[in-house]
Amino acid sequence: MIDLHTHSSASDGVLSPQNLLAYAAEQGITLLALTDHDTVAGLVEGAEAAKQFGINFVPGIEFTIQWRKQGDFHLLGLGIQDTSALQQIIQNSQILRENRNLEIIEKMHNQGIPVSLEELREMSGTSSIGRPHFADYLVANGLAKTRQIAFDRFLSKGGPCYAEHTGENLEDAIQAIIRGGGLPVLAHPMSLYVSWGKIENILTGFREQGIAGIEAWHSSARVCDCRRLEKLADKLGLFITAGSDFHEKQVPGVKKPGIHKAAAPHGCKIGYTAGGMPIEERFLPEKLKKILEKQ
Repeated sequence: MIDLHTHSSASDGVLSPQNLLAYAAEQGITLLALTDHDTVAGLVEGAEAAKQFGINFVPGIEFTIQWRKQGDFHLLGLGIQDTSALQQIIQNSQILRENRNLEIIEKMHNQGIPVSLEELREMSGTSSIGRPHFADYLVANGLAKTRQIAFDRFLSKGGPCYAEHTGENLEDAIQAIIRGGGLPVLAHPMSLYVSWGKIENILTGFREQGIAGIEAWHSSARVCDCRRLEKLADKLGLFITAGSDFHEKQVPGVKKPGIHKAAAPHGCKIGYTAGGMPIEERFLPEKLKKILEKQ
C-alpha cells in the first residue's frame, strides 16, 4: 500500500514525522507522502525516518488556497525537491495562519476561554497552530469531550469561534511548487462544493493554470464520486492520486468522520481512502515516479 496525503505534528497531525513513518511501516505502507499544512518543517526528519524503515518517501506540502465559494480549496505539492523555492509563500501562509489564530483567540476570549498562542504551542510542540490544536485545548480544559465535539460546538463554520482562512493565491502556489520540482495536485476536489454541472469547466481552468492532477480518491468522499472524478480527470488529461488525509491513529471501535465532513479533524486509517479501500500502487502517477527516481 501507499499513501499520498498524510500529516505529522509539524502541522496538525498527532505523530511526529519519525513516529508517523514508524507507524506507516507497521501498517505495511511502502511509499508515503508527508503533506503538512503550509510547512516543510517535518520533511528532513521524515526522509531520514523513511530510510530507517525502508519506505519510499515523497516530500510534500498542503496549501490553503483563496476560494470565493463556500467550500475549501487545498493544493498538494508532491515530490518537492527544493524546499527553498517555497520559503516565501510558506512565510506568507504562516502570516495568514497567525492572523486567523489571533482572530480565533479573540473570539474564544469573548466566550470566556483564556487561551493563548504560547499555551497552544507548548501543548502541541509545534509553531504551526491550526484549529485542531484549539480543539485539543478545549478538550484538555474540559470544554468538550472530543475534538469532534469541540469543532461542532465552537470551531466549525457558524460556530462562535470560527474564523475564515484567507489562503494563498493559486497561481503563486502552483508556481512555487513547480519551482521546487514538485507536482501541483488539487486535494479532495469534493470539498470545493462545486456542482457536477460546473466542475469540468473549473478543473479545465485549473489545468490551464498548471495543476497537473487531482486527488480523485480521498477518505471523506463517496466511492461513486471518486469514480466519477477519476473518469473526468482522464477526460481532461489530469493524473489522479489517492490519500487517506491521515492525522492520527484511530481508536478501536470508534468511528471518526473524514476531515472534510463537518470540519472534523480526522482522516481515515493510514493507507486507506474512500470506502475503506486500500491505496494501491496504481495511484502513484508516472510523473511522480520519475521525480522519485531522480532522488
